[in-house]
Amino acid sequence: MQRREFLAGLAAISASALVPDVLTEAQTRPATTPFRIDVHYHGNSPGFIAAIKAHNTGQTALMNWTPTKALEDMDRDAVATVIMSTSEPSVYFGDAAAARALARECNEYFARLVSDHPARFGMFATLPLPDVDGALREIEYAFGMLNADGACFMSSYEGKYLGDPAFAPVMDELNRRKAVCYTHPFRGGMINMLPDGRALGVTLSTETTLTIQSILYTNTATRCPDIRFIWSHGGGTAPYITSRLGAAVGPDGKPNANLAALQKFYYDTAQAFNPYTLATLTRVVPMSHILFGTDYPFAQAATVAKGLADYGFKPADLRAIERDNALELFPRLKRN
Repeated sequence: MQRREFLAGLAAISASALVPDVLTEAQTRPATTPFRIDVHYHGNSPGFIAAIKAHNTGQTALMNWTPTKALEDMDRDAVATVIMSTSEPSVYFGDAAAARALARECNEYFARLVSDHPARFGMFATLPLPDVDGALREIEYAFGMLNADGACFMSSYEGKYLGDPAFAPVMDELNRRKAVCYTHPFRGGMINMLPDGRALGVTLSTETTLTIQSILYTNTATRCPDIRFIWSHGGGTAPYITSRLGAAVGPDGKPNANLAALQKFYYDTAQAFNPYTLATLTRVVPMSHILFGTDYPFAQAATVAKGLADYGFKPADLRAIERDNALELFPRLKRN
């Protein structure tokens, strides 16, 4: 089946049968026309919700997510488009075949939402890593048949970070496709280092930093120059410990390879919209590489937008962060 036929078939299927509570395009709009593009946004397929319930992950906000509520909140907070991704722990729970099936279910569910609402939803393809063969097959299907906007990684899989040689075939394929690759931190073993789950925030930030270091240390960033990496939560702690990452300005006054790579990456604003974080992030990262991200449904777009507005960005820079930078990564949205 060709991609056009497949997507036409999706459009022809009743939304009430496949996505039972999606709002119609005739819904009432607020006075402020939605314009923001949220790149750190967790959509949740029925299969993924069932999986995290079965594994008792405690992620109630994900379990309660619905397309209807999502669109209502997007309109309320002036969000035009969200690029959906599957949150951690993603789809691998120790069974490669089950992970492949769940990744496919997530991706086809996202594709139906995008087909029904192409201006409101985009999708990062869910990959069944650490199963490399399964991931390569899903990349072919998600990009070739579902027209995914990019791919979604976790920061690590069974203790292996993204620069690990085991994942090189996946990186090479995504580089060949010039893919946008969003990465979400995985709650690793550090989560239990403090009582009552208090280590979660530090764990997630550290996971992102470790996988960035892995990408730098293994030269994956330079070997795969056409991957556009997006790092969650302002890059974890990476922008604030550049010397520890070997990132510096050379004697000639130019960034060395590691600093150049850090400045080429993209970073979202989820949990990174306070003045202390932004002060350093904006010193290290070009304004053109900062993207609006919320961590919905764990956080609301209005909260992030207020933090960015309060920081005092120039209007053009704020517009770039909230919308224009994402349009360069996802040019199809310019046509919607």
